Amino acid sequence: MAGGVAAVGLAGLGYAHLETKLFTVRRITVPVLPAGEPDLRVLHVSDLHLTPSQGRKIAWVRSLAALEPHLVVNTGDNLAHHDALGPLLHALTPLLTTAPGAFVMGSNDYYAPVPKNPARYLRRDTRVVHTRPAELPSDELAGAMVAAGWRDLTNRRDTVEADGRLLSLVGVDDPHLDRDEFPPSSPGPDTDAVLHLGVTHAPYRRVLDRMHADGADVVLAGHTHGGQLRLPGYGALVTNCDIDRRRASGLHGWPGPRPDETGGNGSTWLHVSAGAGTSPYAPVRFACRPEATLLTFTAR
Repeated sequence: MAGGVAAVGLAGLGYAHLETKLFTVRRITVPVLPAGEPDLRVLHVSDLHLTPSQGRKIAWVRSLAALEPHLVVNTGDNLAHHDALGPLLHALTPLLTTAPGAFVMGSNDYYAPVPKNPARYLRRDTRVVHTRPAELPSDELAGAMVAAGWRDLTNRRDTVEADGRLLSLVGVDDPHLDRDEFPPSSPGPDTDAVLHLGVTHAPYRRVLDRMHADGADVVLAGHTHGGQLRLPGYGALVTNCDIDRRRASGLHGWPGPRPDETGGNGSTWLHVSAGAGTSPYAPVRFACRPEATLLTFTAR
């Protein structure tokens, strides 16, 4: 009996490691644009946690340019190794050179991952205070993306033109490290913008509330890994922040659920990416494949 249980456990662990390599593209339609606007394709990439040896992941990220997005939004945690900047930029180059973009940083753009007690993962919020952190080349990463024309939304506002249309943007630095400082309102509204987009790495409630109050039509976030370990019929075990488990990944409403495409209750659309990577010290996923998401914004 014990041997059978052990065999099942090992098989499950083996599959959970295999699943980290089963990259997929989710496709979601969001009815958020003004009436009469043509569709807008937005590629949401998050939580790559790249190490230099992950050739399969690098090739997959490079292939995403074939989706021909009008805009790319990167919600952070790109790096998982101090030598990963070159491989990461190689992976992102097809997107950096073909599409406008915007980004924020996550904790693993600033600091290298460290081994942790796996039991800590089951806590609701596993933020770590880095007393002597090993720093990652976040400035160089941000500089490369800005040089390609992507908008840095680290506690700031900006605008971007996508498919010939103006979008207004607001973003914050990583709330998981308490680095978020919501930027002050602009002197006047972007009256020509067809969409107001909020961007954050970690979907903490305080940030989502501010973005909702700011009038964001859609908020994009990552960080949760979709729970990383999900149980059929139960879903994510944790979210690694203070958002509820039901909204650990996918499309939802904030502060409450959206009704349907024809209704409206004043909620902001919220998309939380399950991300495409893991910490190198916990290379497992279960019922939660690594992903990027192609969001098609359509007219309401």
